[in-house]
Amino acid sequence: MTVTADEVTDAGARQVDWLHIARETADDLATDAVEREQAGKAPLDEVARLRESGLLTLPAPAELGGGGGDWRTAYAVIRTVAAADGAIGHLLGNHYFLSCSARFFADRTLAARIERESTAGQWCWGGGIASHEPPLVLTPTSGGYLLNGYQRYATGVGIADRLVVRAAKYGTGEPLAVLVDPARSGVVSGSSEDAFGQRLAAGGGVEFDSVPVAADDVLGSLSPDEGVLSPFASLAAPTARLVSVQFCLGVAEGLLAEIREYGRVMRPPWQPFSPQPWPDNPPQDPYALTVYGELTVVARAASALAEQAVDAVVRGLVQGEELDDEECAEISVLASVADSAASRAAQEITTRALDVIGAEAASARHGFDRFWRNARTHTLREPVAHTLREVGDYFLNGAHPPFALPA
Repeated sequence: MTVTADEVTDAGARQVDWLHIARETADDLATDAVEREQAGKAPLDEVARLRESGLLTLPAPAELGGGGGDWRTAYAVIRTVAAADGAIGHLLGNHYFLSCSARFFADRTLAARIERESTAGQWCWGGGIASHEPPLVLTPTSGGYLLNGYQRYATGVGIADRLVVRAAKYGTGEPLAVLVDPARSGVVSGSSEDAFGQRLAAGGGVEFDSVPVAADDVLGSLSPDEGVLSPFASLAAPTARLVSVQFCLGVAEGLLAEIREYGRVMRPPWQPFSPQPWPDNPPQDPYALTVYGELTVVARAASALAEQAVDAVVRGLVQGEELDDEECAEISVLASVADSAASRAAQEITTRALDVIGAEAASARHGFDRFWRNARTHTLREPVAHTLREVGDYFLNGAHPPFALPA
């Protein structure tokens, strides 16, 4: 389904059914997901599908030419797409956060200009401003800045229309969010062809060699120092963390859906495999039913925690500048709890679900392994131990989590 500019901007006349569009897009992606993932090519065609569907502009305000969708809708779309194609779901989720990052770190006028230009050009955003990524160096010049350095990993670097990166201001070391046009001279994007998962996320390293940056392309501070960021700006961290949550849940639920369909046509190991439905009753293998039950509980528990966190983030965003530090801390902890649960759920489900299938799950034609590889590649970049320590410190000591953006 293609959404025209007139349709997404005429929000007053009707509401676009973004979830329906997401399901249609996911169904389209699912038809050749295994073949595309195994080929591992740059996701230019996949991004074109997202652009044609209108999903790239979903979170931008309607008055700026966007789809006018809220974060609750955006999260549901990420999860839906990730269930069909985890890497593309993750690519879309990072695009949503990065394309909205100016709302948190820039003033309103600059943020509105950037989002208006983004929707007009239907930009796909990439990059990364994770707190554990060594910052690039931003050196002031007479006409703006020069950006230098190497970022080890950023999503979408091979296909993005704009990048948002983390850079330290020369002389002060203050970390800043910086908008970069990857078409500029001096930007050299790499790839992650050696990665065993997330092959379609267009991730990799990117080098910046004296790349000119205009003053208006410096969005604002990312400093974790107390008092630098407002509570509203600090909501960027839990907002981004819930992108990770939806990705993990989408991948877990996507594999559960596939093995459920596969399980309904499985034959017992003593019978030759034949992809025909069971003739009399549904499968009743007690071991398989128990595992299905356990993994369903794991998925639904993580999903319930995610819903609590989404509710909290949406309420916080609505409060805006009226949000206080204590409320922001509570929201951040809820997002961290949800992220920990979703990460564990994705790892457990994508591992144990294959045990139900048995040796047949190792067949490359099914592509079941892509769910595990996508989930594990993502969770390796964002170890859950750090998140749990912050949750424990808040629970025991009431310590507010430090401002830290996830991968």
